[in-house]
Amino acid sequence: MITALPSIRDYEPIVGKDCIDELFYLAGRIQRRKIQHINSTPVGGGVAEILARMVPLIRELDLDASWDVIKGGDDFFAVTKEFHNALHGKTQLITEEMYDIYEHYTNLNLELTPLIGDVIFVHDPQPAGLIKAKLRDEDHRYWIWRCHIDVSNPDRQVWRFLKKYVERYDSAIFSMPSFAQVLSIPQFLIAPSIDPLSKKNIELSQEEIQGVLERFQIDPELPIVTQISRFDRFKDPIGVIEAYKIVSRHIDCQLVLAGGGASDDPEGAEVLSEVKAKSEGDKNIHIIELAPNSDFEINALQRASTVIIQKSLKEGFGLTVTEALWKGKPVVAGAAGGIVTQIENKITGMLVSSVEGAAYKIEYLLNNPDFAEQLGENGRQHVLHNFLITRHVRDHLLLLLYLDHLNETVVKI
Repeated sequence: MITALPSIRDYEPIVGKDCIDELFYLAGRIQRRKIQHINSTPVGGGVAEILARMVPLIRELDLDASWDVIKGGDDFFAVTKEFHNALHGKTQLITEEMYDIYEHYTNLNLELTPLIGDVIFVHDPQPAGLIKAKLRDEDHRYWIWRCHIDVSNPDRQVWRFLKKYVERYDSAIFSMPSFAQVLSIPQFLIAPSIDPLSKKNIELSQEEIQGVLERFQIDPELPIVTQISRFDRFKDPIGVIEAYKIVSRHIDCQLVLAGGGASDDPEGAEVLSEVKAKSEGDKNIHIIELAPNSDFEINALQRASTVIIQKSLKEGFGLTVTEALWKGKPVVAGAAGGIVTQIENKITGMLVSSVEGAAYKIEYLLNNPDFAEQLGENGRQHVLHNFLITRHVRDHLLLLLYLDHLNETVVKI
C-alpha cells in the first residue's frame, strides 16, 4: 500500500500556523523558481532522507524542485569512502589511481546528469566535480556545494584535491561553524533536520512497538540500550559493545545494535562482520540488519529503548541523535561533529569521549529514571525549536531569497 506524504499544512499542529504561513510568504517572493539537488545515493543516510522530504515540501510551495542521483561503480564508491574517511581526519593511503577513478566517474556523470536548475545544490564530495559544467560567462545558474560531513581537520592532500572544485562554486553550506574551511567563496550555515511526520518519527501505538520487539526477539521487560546507525567504524559499534559489557556487570540489560548500509558505503559488510564476532556468545546483544526504508522498525526500536546511545568518533551532524531526542529519550553520545550542537551535557543529553565514560553514563541513566525522563523532555524541546524539517525549508527559502538580491545593499539604522 502506498501512503501519501503529509501535506505541508499537516505540520501546523507541531510548529504552529504562523510558521507554515511564513514558508508560503517567503516562497512567493523567490524569483529563481527551478531548484535542483544532486547527491550520490537515493536511500541510506541522512542526506537522502532529508531530500526525500524537502523536495516534495518545496514543490508544495510552488517552486520547481527536483532531485537527481549520480552513477558510480563499486570502484568509485570505494574511492569516495576513502576520501570520506580522510576528510574526517583519518589517515588513509590515497593514490593517483584513486584520483583518476574519481575524475573518470565525474566525467561520466557530466554526460549522464541533466543540469536543469536555476539553483543547483550539489551534496558532499562524491558529485562535487560536476562543477566542471559551470561556464561562468554563459551559464546563469547559481551553484552551491552543500557539505554534510565534518571537514574541520581533513587530510590536507585530499582536501586540496576537493578544494579545487569547491572554490569554483558560487557558495558553500556547512552544518556547523567549526566544519567550515578558509575558502574564497561565501559560506552559509544551515543545520540538517528530521521530519516529525515521517514513518521514522511519527507517534506509534504500544501494540505496534510490541510487535517489532517480538519480531526481533527483544525482551520488553529488560532495559534496552540501543544504537541505531550504519555499521561504520566512525560510529564505533565495537566501543558500544564494550561499554554495554561494563554496564551489564552491574545491571541486567540488553543491547540493540541496528542498522543497514548506504549504496555509497562499501565498508558496511566488513564492519558488521566484526560486530557479530565481538558480540558472539551474549544472548542479550541483538545485532539487527535493517533493510533500506526500515523506518517503521527504527521508530519502534527507538521508542522501546530505555537509553539510546550514539558513540560516534567522527560525525557529520548525527540525525540518529536528533531522532532519539525527538522521541523524548535520554541520549548518551560521542562529543563529535554536530552532536555537540544537539546535546548540552546533562541538560539535553550526555556527552562522552571514552568507552568507560559511556558505560558510566548509561548506568547512571538506568539507575535514575526521573533524571533520564527530564533529560529526554529537554532534548525533545530542543529539537522542536531547532531541528525540524520546517525550519530547514525556511533556511533554504531565505538563502534563495538572498540570491535574488545579491547586488543590493541593506543598511540597518
